[in-house]
Amino acid sequence: MHASASPPPGPAQDLTLDPLVPLRETFGFSGFRGRQAEVVERVLAGQSTLAVMPTGAGKSLTYQLPAIMREGTCVVISPLIALMHDQLRSARANGIRAATLTSADADWRETQDAFRAGALDLLYVAPERASQPAFQALLESAPIALFAIDEAHCVSEWGHDFRPDYRALRPLLERFGDVPRLALTATADAHTRADILAQLGIPESGLIIAGFDRPNIRYAIRPRESLMRQLTQLLEDEPGPGIIYAPTRKKVEELAQRLSSQTGRNVLSYHAGLPPDERADNQAAFVGSEDTVIVATVAFGMGIDKPDVRFVAHAGIPKSIEAYYQETGRAGRDGDPSQAIMLWGAEDFARARQRLFEMDEGRRQGESQRLDALAALVETAGCRRAVLLRHFGENPPETCGNCDNCLDPPDVIDATELARKLLSAVYRTGQSYGFGHIQKVLTGADDERVRQRGHDQLSVFGIVERDEAPLLRPLTRALQARGHLLPTDHGGLALGGDARAVLVGEQIIAMARPPARKTGSRRGQANATPNPVGDPLFDALRSLRRDLARAAKVPPYVIFHDAVLREFTEARPMDLAQMADIQGVGRKKLDAYGDAFLRVIAQY
Repeated sequence: MHASASPPPGPAQDLTLDPLVPLRETFGFSGFRGRQAEVVERVLAGQSTLAVMPTGAGKSLTYQLPAIMREGTCVVISPLIALMHDQLRSARANGIRAATLTSADADWRETQDAFRAGALDLLYVAPERASQPAFQALLESAPIALFAIDEAHCVSEWGHDFRPDYRALRPLLERFGDVPRLALTATADAHTRADILAQLGIPESGLIIAGFDRPNIRYAIRPRESLMRQLTQLLEDEPGPGIIYAPTRKKVEELAQRLSSQTGRNVLSYHAGLPPDERADNQAAFVGSEDTVIVATVAFGMGIDKPDVRFVAHAGIPKSIEAYYQETGRAGRDGDPSQAIMLWGAEDFARARQRLFEMDEGRRQGESQRLDALAALVETAGCRRAVLLRHFGENPPETCGNCDNCLDPPDVIDATELARKLLSAVYRTGQSYGFGHIQKVLTGADDERVRQRGHDQLSVFGIVERDEAPLLRPLTRALQARGHLLPTDHGGLALGGDARAVLVGEQIIAMARPPARKTGSRRGQANATPNPVGDPLFDALRSLRRDLARAAKVPPYVIFHDAVLREFTEARPMDLAQMADIQGVGRKKLDAYGDAFLRVIAQY
């Protein structure tokens, strides 16, 4: 670091050092994962890079490690204060000299003084501040090691999470043109990647794609039949922390209240309409817990780096496959088995398609394509993971063995003829009636309303056989997802999209036969968390971790991840030297907590 009167202690910086040395000493890991080594190697060589790495692949390490090896301070540009503070806690727990410069920080003078003195390895700021002249002037006062741009897809208008402030970063980067840039994202298709490279001035040769697969997440997508019953079952099956995304603030509060009372779990709510103090308290309670569930709008989560989220559930469809990938990616960042469940209804797609007509014409085509891609994921009878990964340009195996369709393959049926009957009935009844009326017409029901409107005299009356009738509702749902059926203003159904092509036999409609409803618990299945809950030593270590976390005012996972506690339980180290050999135990944490954990282990 640069000279300072009394800089706080921190890792020595030495570019001649083998990166594996600080990797072991500071972070507690004996080797890199995935393509981390390539990214770190480029950054240490001063080369600008865009790294597309799945959530949980260790993106933050690719700038934190160079930050303690290169001369100067690494400036991290991050979109949310909560995310910055979360990463700040974790960095400091590893002995890295880090600070945030945000509107929520009262110690901004001390932070600026520490920066000027060369006493910081990491400085986290928001893009709004990074583009201000005053901040850029501050950066002139001390050497910069690296610019790390987190959540870099926010820079692209093609991205699903576009933030205009990210577009203003280019002048800052050009002003410090000799400082390498590292852009990081987990979510960017080919178009978005090209835009990020152009906007941030990174050469195409600097693109590193580590893949999008999250093999520890089990994907399941199911029709929303009884939302409360389905979510209650999920909470019974999954005792760990989880996130439930709901489409509206009202739905968030309703689900949180009902799930809390019906399951006995600690279920909290989060949305932009809550008082700021309550919102912050709920977020802190969730981040610091080992079993709390939070029901939230999609505003929640981007700023959360909680590694032990065991499930993410959607109580409706997300905006796009990109949004789905990012939101489900908040599960299982620690690498342990987790699950992502989407519960969808035809009305979700109906509303989404209706919103397309309210958009600017320039955006409509792109959003329509995104919705079609999401419908294909929902409707597929094949591997969910394969559909996801192909969307991001990968060439995955046909099956993954860890999604609902691979674990319990559905029957695929040719529903073309039944679809033609259904669409014909919608058309011949005037495209203004809802599903219930159409179903009665098609099945030849003895119904006064059908007779009054003369619909019992139509050629489509009674043309659906009894064995086909149970398929009408799921088929209607499928046709709405694909855009062949659209809602009317008064709750009816009308033809849309390529409905004519189906009617004249030019398009085949294949669909998965709806599975029989299953009951009973899922606990104990292949993706159950491997924690030895009930093991006296493991439970005692967790209890100690909670006490230490409370005293340090940090979430338990900042002390040690569950994987470390499992290793303590299995290996039962007898001294600090043996404990230091365990993955995830760095020098700072060993000094701070090693003796306390050894005392508990010695009792068993």
